[in-house]
Amino acid sequence: MQNVGEEIAGEYLRICKSCDFIQYNLQNPDIQGEIDVVGISLKENTVYLCEVAIHLITGLQYVDQKTKQTNNVAKLIQKLEKDWKYAAKYFPKYKHVLMVWSPIVKSSRDGAKNNQLKDIDVIQKHFKDKHGIELQFVANQKYWECLQELRGYTLKETKELKSPVLRYLQIEEHLRNRLRINSGRI
Repeated sequence: MQNVGEEIAGEYLRICKSCDFIQYNLQNPDIQGEIDVVGISLKENTVYLCEVAIHLITGLQYVDQKTKQTNNVAKLIQKLEKDWKYAAKYFPKYKHVLMVWSPIVKSSRDGAKNNQLKDIDVIQKHFKDKHGIELQFVANQKYWECLQELRGYTLKETKELKSPVLRYLQIEEHLRNRLRINSGRI
């Protein structure tokens, strides 16, 4: 079962990227591990492969269990390489879009031992150099913008949305709109 962060990413792919199929926690048959969200757009001939990290307090922070040291670069490259290999094998004629969804990625002062924004740059450079892929990070402001796109969609929809996340946004947006109209009166 997907978590809320995965559902946000999947619903964004379905609604905003016109994906025909969304799969959560796809078990990769070739290797141990899963892909958090996969979206397929038949019209665009594109497969989206998403890793989702919802670490609200620490930001984008993976820790090596043995060394107890932050290892964002190694962990995300490992995960995304598996995703890329899966896409290359099973969707060879599709455009591959690798994404990392993380609402909070922290900046650090210059010279800090751990720098999440610098980690993103290193990971993006790896995929650009090795595979010619523009790795997309949906984080901070971009994450907020994606949520706003989903909010806009839910405000326009009057039918009951089946996704709990979208239904929540729909209720919130329609209530906000109603309170504006009635100036907060019952």
